[in-house]
Amino acid sequence: MMESALAKIDKDRIPRHIAIIMDGNGRWAKQQGNKRTYGHERGVETVRTILKAANELGVKTLTLYTFSEENWKRPQEEVETLMRLLVTAVDNELEELKSNNIRLEVLGNMAELPKEPREALQMAIEETASNTGCQVVLAINYSGRSELIHAAKQLVKKGCTEIDDKLFAENLYLPTLSDPDLLIRTGGEYRISNFLLWQLAYTELYFTPTFWPDFGKEELFKAILDFQQRERRFGKTGEQVSDRKIER
Repeated sequence: MMESALAKIDKDRIPRHIAIIMDGNGRWAKQQGNKRTYGHERGVETVRTILKAANELGVKTLTLYTFSEENWKRPQEEVETLMRLLVTAVDNELEELKSNNIRLEVLGNMAELPKEPREALQMAIEETASNTGCQVVLAINYSGRSELIHAAKQLVKKGCTEIDDKLFAENLYLPTLSDPDLLIRTGGEYRISNFLLWQLAYTELYFTPTFWPDFGKEELFKAILDFQQRERRFGKTGEQVSDRKIER
């Protein structure tokens, strides 16, 4: 039997922050002869699996691209299903999040969400706020460009004229969010789709043809193992990078 990727992973170099574009739910469902909405339902199960695996590995932050601003353009039935699944998932998983010391955050414009998912998310954020384990961030009603415009407007409103990276980052939607070490996109596409445009500046990118409903623990381990084979230089030369361990 082939050795699991987990056995090869260096536990001292687990990426602190993993972001995932969970793509391919609809195409996966169509391959199964089902409606696109069935793929989203199965996708929720994958979220549960990957969150559990990430938490066990010691990942500090897991950011999931859940619903973009552009997704409102999808068929009404699909949008309604996604909102319903969001409420159901939050309700069903809240106790599990609390028992596993996981903190929930939302990245995006929550104010424009329908009342039921907005209230469910707000309740989960408040009830997990004191948890100190893995932080799971749901990017909902999110657009990277809108986030940059939001930050710029905040700076103008404050009358800021001397602006640097630190000040700009402090005015993003979620200023405490660290930059991802690793971005995973499932579904075979090779683009970032308006996701975390500021934060991905030095992120390692990993693309896989696997559709999100089929993306299990072993796929996650392979992505992390691939990440660990790379040399992150942040503009320096290879000779300057002496300590490749990720600070915990």
